[in-house]
Amino acid sequence: MKNRIVIGLICIILSLVICFGLTPMFNNALKSKVSLVRVNAEIRKGDQITEKMLTTVEVGGYNLPGNVVYRIEDVVGRYANADLYRGDYILESKLSDTPMLKNAYLSGLNGENLAISVSIKSFAAGLSGKLEAGDIVTLFASDVGDKRETLMLPELKYVEIIAATASSGADSDVQADTEKGEEQELASTLTVLAAPEQARLLAELEQKGKIHAALVFRGDSTQARMFLEEQRKVLEELYAEEETEIGETGTPEETEEPIVDVDEAEENAGGR
Repeated sequence: MKNRIVIGLICIILSLVICFGLTPMFNNALKSKVSLVRVNAEIRKGDQITEKMLTTVEVGGYNLPGNVVYRIEDVVGRYANADLYRGDYILESKLSDTPMLKNAYLSGLNGENLAISVSIKSFAAGLSGKLEAGDIVTLFASDVGDKRETLMLPELKYVEIIAATASSGADSDVQADTEKGEEQELASTLTVLAAPEQARLLAELEQKGKIHAALVFRGDSTQARMFLEEQRKVLEELYAEEETEIGETGTPEETEEPIVDVDEAEENAGGR
């Protein structure tokens, strides 16, 4: 009996604490207002932020991100690390004190892969100007050899684009918006991240054929890496076979034979 009375008293005390203590504190937190910075006009990655792009609004102070920016003066003059859209809160992680380099993607090279550019020789060959950095594409080779064959080479099944560049040298993903009535420049070259074997093949195709890009994937970088990992395994398999043949026959003599052998390429493509 005494235990029941004690438990009942404890429950009553806890309910009073919750009702008259914690609940009012929670309600006050919900009602409290804070001023913070919000985007008033679209800001592109790399843009320097001006006061006209921003506005200050009052919102509830509960459950806000820890790195949200509250004062406009802490934002003006800095640079956007990501695209920001009207209505977005400004987060410290999306700001930089230094301007973004237009060729910043080249600083990520680690010596294993190469950055190499190939020409887009027709509007259609570059997916009508819609390719952008991060896309995974298949690069078809056309007009190859005397028969002007079109081939899908296993070495170029999955390739990552790191830039699409206009003839002026401006990359399509960082160039400024065009004025009304002004035509936007379309990409005339694609810069891709390639293994040395792929780069060697692309260099020859640039001189002796044409390259046509087909979009395979655009989206999450984790899934994109799955395509690139599959391509890496294909390259290892292809060139491991060549190394085995060389090891059995000895060091081959240097010849003037082209890298792209049409018959061999057709055989490889048919086997995949």
